[in-house]
Amino acid sequence: ILKMDFLGLKTLTIIKNALHLIKQNHGVEIDIDKIALDDKKTFELYQHGSTIGTFQFESHGMQKYLRELKPDKLDDLIAMNALYRPGPLAYIPNFIDRKHGREPITYDLPEMEEILKETYGITVYQEQVMMLSQKLAGFTKGAADVLRKAMGKKQKSVLDKMKEQFISGATEKLFPPEKLEKIWTDWEAFAQYAFNKSHSTCYAYVAYQTAWLKTHYPAEFMSAVLNNAGSIEKITFFMEECKRMGLKVLGPDINESQKGFAVNKAGEIRFGLGGLKGVGEAAIESIMEERNKNGLFKTVFDLIKRINQRTVNKKTLESLAYAGGFDCFTGHHRAQYFTVPPEETATGLERIIKYGQVIQTQNASSTNTLFGDLPMSMEIQPPRLPDCAEWPLIVQLDHEKEVTGMFLSGHPLDHYKFEMKHYGVTPVAGFNEFKESIRTYPNPGRSFRLIGLVADAQHRISKQGNKYGNFILEDYSGKTEIVLFSEDYLKFTPFLQQGNTVFIIGFFKQRYNRDEFEFKVQSITLVETLKRNLTRQVSIEVNPQDINEDMVSFMEKNLKNFPGKSTLKLILTDLKKNRKISLITMDNGFEMNDEMINYLQNKPELEVQVLTMS
Repeated sequence: ILKMDFLGLKTLTIIKNALHLIKQNHGVEIDIDKIALDDKKTFELYQHGSTIGTFQFESHGMQKYLRELKPDKLDDLIAMNALYRPGPLAYIPNFIDRKHGREPITYDLPEMEEILKETYGITVYQEQVMMLSQKLAGFTKGAADVLRKAMGKKQKSVLDKMKEQFISGATEKLFPPEKLEKIWTDWEAFAQYAFNKSHSTCYAYVAYQTAWLKTHYPAEFMSAVLNNAGSIEKITFFMEECKRMGLKVLGPDINESQKGFAVNKAGEIRFGLGGLKGVGEAAIESIMEERNKNGLFKTVFDLIKRINQRTVNKKTLESLAYAGGFDCFTGHHRAQYFTVPPEETATGLERIIKYGQVIQTQNASSTNTLFGDLPMSMEIQPPRLPDCAEWPLIVQLDHEKEVTGMFLSGHPLDHYKFEMKHYGVTPVAGFNEFKESIRTYPNPGRSFRLIGLVADAQHRISKQGNKYGNFILEDYSGKTEIVLFSEDYLKFTPFLQQGNTVFIIGFFKQRYNRDEFEFKVQSITLVETLKRNLTRQVSIEVNPQDINEDMVSFMEKNLKNFPGKSTLKLILTDLKKNRKISLITMDNGFEMNDEMINYLQNKPELEVQVLTMS
């Protein structure tokens, strides 16, 4: 009886989708199982640790080790796949140093070299144990397989019996008993994480295929990844990776978008129509069918005349307009579709829809009369859309998020990701979670640091005549309301204007004689001043191998160009020997600046920590 275990992988769907997009865009049909397994550019991707979106090698820790290992053959990937798991993880530094000649490759017995050579003398796979037991102790293939199973299932009683068989069999071949004891002890430790090479090879092979696609057809590959990402958070994460790769991810476009993420003629990734709320499959098929049959839509009026309004209804058109699907019609901007002119009742979009209905009714009537070809003078003129101001960015982004679940045109906080990561900032979602269950926390009065966009600001007057304000603060994770009264309102309201990005420090305090807590704001500043005023020390941990002339030159120039009171600490770390050396600026400090932030953000091999003023 043959037992077969089939594993379903979303990665296989990603590969299939990517190959379809490549054929569609480039006319190239690729047999993914026949690509070269020694492709230099693909291994450069691994060497740079640029593996987000690929299979099995995506984690931050794996990326770090890949940059140190600098793999140049499939065997290295197979070994890393087997080693990067609890237990063998400790052997990775030795594996890396042996590959690069910094540590001698040794074997307990010369006879072991043939089998352990591919993994630089380190036992990595179950198959290696099976082959060594046969070569050193004369195990049969069946006995070697029993040993493999015992290791995999950690059957100590079976292993103890097999140890006697191994020692006696190898002693008969005149191998030194003390060496045999060491080898078996190593194998017992290995049994805790035994991994078979055939399994690791299959994973590494599929992983290599994804890396090859990302290297040679990045836009098509990342489109496939985005189409299979699932959650909004994952889509946002992979969109950030596209930006890092230099790939533009554009919002939906009525003339370019497919159902899902796809690549346009300029090699940019377009958001799919299927990702819009209120746009159903029938509407998408109708739009694409008309576009393919009669060409691109020239204007919004050309669009409304040609589409079937039974399938592409008002809700669909509103979603498209909110998301920027009509931005290609440069004669109009988004606000015009939703503005109601003075003394009128219909929005610009409603007038467009009415125009389309009249045209289609007229066309249907004319085909059934003797006067099918009406003269141009009888054509109905398209309506004039109301003149109005364009939406502020925050309003535009708000509508985008409403219909897509994410911001498409960018975000004012994009410039402050470093500060949000390194300055002790709590995401708004975490702040809200604490606020909702504050009584269950042992330290309800803890301090919070928030960075966010002022999405709305309402200035009010109480019945007693006192001024106060309600402010909506928003970041990538959500929104929260902050209320300021009396002196706090007068003090901080200049900062809390709609569209400002602010840094807030505050704490929760219990209201007098009440079982309620309120958030007490201690300070509010504009985020752009944060790095300059709050940075006490920037600590950079780096492997000595990653230090080069360019890094030294940049640091030297930056510290000279931006003198200040902050200190720079450089920590040289040797993980293998567990040693650290710290270097710190003493006399001449520096002021944290955008150039330093951009440099650190583009150097993933650097571990950065910022100490802030209290």
